[in-house]
Amino acid sequence: MKTYDVAAYVWPSYTGDEIRARQFWPGGFGEWETVMRMKPKFEGHKWPRKPLWGYVNEADPRIMEMQIDAAADHGVNVFIYDWYWYDRRPFLEQCLDNGFLGASNNGRMKFYLMWANHHATYLWDARNSHLGADIWSRDYAVWLGGQDRHEFEIIAKRIIEKYFSCPNYYKIEGKPVFSIYDTDTLIKGLGGIGETLAAFDWFRNETVKAGFPGLHLQIVMRGAPKFAVPGCADAVSALNFDSATHYQMIGYINNWENTIDYAETLPVVSEAYEKFDNECAVPFFPHVSVGWDDNVRFARFKPPVLVNNSPENFERALRNAKAHLDKRPKLPRLLTVNSWNEWTEGSYLQPDDLYGYGYLEAVKRVF
Repeated sequence: MKTYDVAAYVWPSYTGDEIRARQFWPGGFGEWETVMRMKPKFEGHKWPRKPLWGYVNEADPRIMEMQIDAAADHGVNVFIYDWYWYDRRPFLEQCLDNGFLGASNNGRMKFYLMWANHHATYLWDARNSHLGADIWSRDYAVWLGGQDRHEFEIIAKRIIEKYFSCPNYYKIEGKPVFSIYDTDTLIKGLGGIGETLAAFDWFRNETVKAGFPGLHLQIVMRGAPKFAVPGCADAVSALNFDSATHYQMIGYINNWENTIDYAETLPVVSEAYEKFDNECAVPFFPHVSVGWDDNVRFARFKPPVLVNNSPENFERALRNAKAHLDKRPKLPRLLTVNSWNEWTEGSYLQPDDLYGYGYLEAVKRVF
């Protein structure tokens, strides 16, 4: 039987263990505060939803032992942790360090990091949601995501020593996989294309010095299928990335209406897979999202919302991704899923009071 690596992103905010997070979520238990306050924004809006496991602290190793078992029992065998570095230090590491790595059964799963190097803005603070959709911009930044070469080296050394050395860190051909979310911000912080390429070469050499055969750098494509960033015709080729994937499949959709039927996106997503595969210079790993609805974070209705994202339709999306991989036998059988716990973006595998364990059971049926 073929084996697949089903890798779910983890948003590490559902913990009160990070002191700096109090400026966004003053109650002391992370973005659960925002989830608890959610109210429906339109007729038929399926909110509020409640987690069947409760508003738990995911930096607690006992909680993560339960979650690891649930994930692994249903075919999710890799967690991709959103990882942050702001103001010369890490942010929201406790979920990974204390929770996952502190869990006695973490050997049941692999993990790797996605450097979520976007700006940290007041988007995370529901009290400021009236500021509008442009809240992602640097005008609303609490901390900027870009880092210079000096800071980049501090970050890379920390990651090599602290995480790559873990026996269950996810590797492809023996090379630790490290994913980067915002290539544009990365390039701007380092000072240009040439400077970024030099920083990557240094990072690869440091990884080899640490005893690995190399470093597998993965780019997270954003928006509709495209590979350009400002000042760079093809970021994938120019920066020598090793693979590409995506973070949220709503980015494949060009026509954002108020609501979009999940089932109607499936042909568009399959077409995007083919486009990526044909045009990308490196292996593309297909991505599946459970849904999209970030109205939890906003006072007023904010389109679009993926509706009809039932476990049955999610299963269809998983089967499409699996078929894409099966037609490419030389490709590692990795697909990424948004997400394990993006409650404030309406895209999570964790069981809720609407579908129970439906999404996890869909993964189990397919994989």
